[in-house]
Amino acid sequence: MLPPDLGALDEAFAANERDARTLVANLTEAQGTWCPAPGSWSVAECLDHLAVGNRVYLAAMQPPARRARQAGWVRRKPAVPGRLGGWFARSLEPPVNPRRRLRAPRAIVPRPGPPLADASAAFFASHDEVRRFLHAHADLDLAGVHFPNPFVFGLRFSLATGLHVLAAHERRHLWQGWNVRRAAEDATAPAAH
Repeated sequence: MLPPDLGALDEAFAANERDARTLVANLTEAQGTWCPAPGSWSVAECLDHLAVGNRVYLAAMQPPARRARQAGWVRRKPAVPGRLGGWFARSLEPPVNPRRRLRAPRAIVPRPGPPLADASAAFFASHDEVRRFLHAHADLDLAGVHFPNPFVFGLRFSLATGLHVLAAHERRHLWQGWNVRRAAEDATAPAAH
């Protein structure tokens, strides 16, 4: 059994997975790779971005988690973000204000035009890795162990913050994916007679 704070976080990841599975259900390849405008992302690119982002964040989080386990840093308090981390996680939540859009760091820009099946599989695999990390390290002091943010030099977040950021980041781009899917369905719908 996970403590309530981690149970809620795990349920947030489970909800993201259900949302992603619904997003790609019955989506054709043409709809899944359709872009609404030059420079914008398709549903497949949104999922590809999440897959890469999840893996880059986890790669930064795993070494401190291993060191914490070796040092016996067991859970002391709930796994909630600190003030800065909480603000950052909240800033990722949808809906996204078009005037406050963030540019993806170069390391996690999606591949151009990935096939929908490949991008979906990559996302679900990375998402499973995130959930395994959460379960494997639920007994650690996730709020007290810090890792270097892989995108902002000198910034360190707690592992708890990292997990909350990953959940919010997934919600952000699944929301984006739904907007693209609706536009793609409209654009690819047969014309009425």
